[in-house]
Amino acid sequence: MKNIVIAAGYATRLGDLTKNFPKPLLKIGESTILGRMLDDIDQIPEIDEHIVITNHKFAPIFEEWKNKQHYLKPITIVDDGTETNETRLGAVCDLLFAMEKLSIDDDMLVVAADNLLFFSFQEFVDFAREKDTSCIMCHEQPAIEKLQRTGVVELDKEMRVLGMEEKPQVPKSHWAVPPFYIYLKNDLDLVRHSVENGCGKDAPGNLAHYMVEHTAMHAWKMSAGRFDIGSLDTYYEAVEKFGK
Repeated sequence: MKNIVIAAGYATRLGDLTKNFPKPLLKIGESTILGRMLDDIDQIPEIDEHIVITNHKFAPIFEEWKNKQHYLKPITIVDDGTETNETRLGAVCDLLFAMEKLSIDDDMLVVAADNLLFFSFQEFVDFAREKDTSCIMCHEQPAIEKLQRTGVVELDKEMRVLGMEEKPQVPKSHWAVPPFYIYLKNDLDLVRHSVENGCGKDAPGNLAHYMVEHTAMHAWKMSAGRFDIGSLDTYYEAVEKFGK
C-alpha cells in the first residue's frame, strides 16, 4: 500500500507564513504537521512507500526535508510543475499525475497534509481490509453550518456509503467526511478515468463523491478527533495546544 500525501496547495489563507514555505512542514513543537502524521503511518506494516505530491515552488524544500528524515519506508517527492495558486492542478489531478508518473498500481492511502490526528491510521487500514472495499472516513458533526462546508455521507447500518454530497445546503445526515481515503487496487481504473468522466478536480472529496457513485465504499468512523489547520489562527492554536 502506498501512502499518498496531497501537498501541492499554496495555503494562501496563512498569508506570509506560507508565501514561500509549504504548510505541511510548519513546525508543531519539535516536529512538523506532516511529520506527526508520518510518524504514525510509517509504522503500518502494509505501507511500503510515502509519496508526497507538491508543486514546483515547494519541491526543493520538500527534497531538503526528505534528506533529513529517517523513516522506515522510503519517501518520494513528486513535483507537479505548477508555480502559482492560479495554475494549480487541484488535488484530484495531482493524485492522477503522481499515479501516472510513478506507475502506481497498488492500494493507496490518500491523505491531506494539514491535520493533526489523535488516532492511528492502522485502524483505518484494518477496517478497509475487513470490508474489502475502498473506504472513506467519517465523524459525527452536529453543526449544520459546518456540514455545509464539507462532504456529507448517508450510511447504512453496516457503514456502507449510500450517497455523498459535497457542501450540501440541506445535509441529509450528520456524517462529515475528512480528507482521508483508501482506494484499493481493483478500483484504480475508476480513479484514473475519474476526471475525464466528469469528476471535479480541486478538492479531494470530489474523487470520493465520484467513487461512491461507481463502486462499493464503506466509511470508517474516526475513533478520536482531529485538528484541521486551515488558517493562521488555527495554526497558532495548534502550536499552543499541541506544541509544548
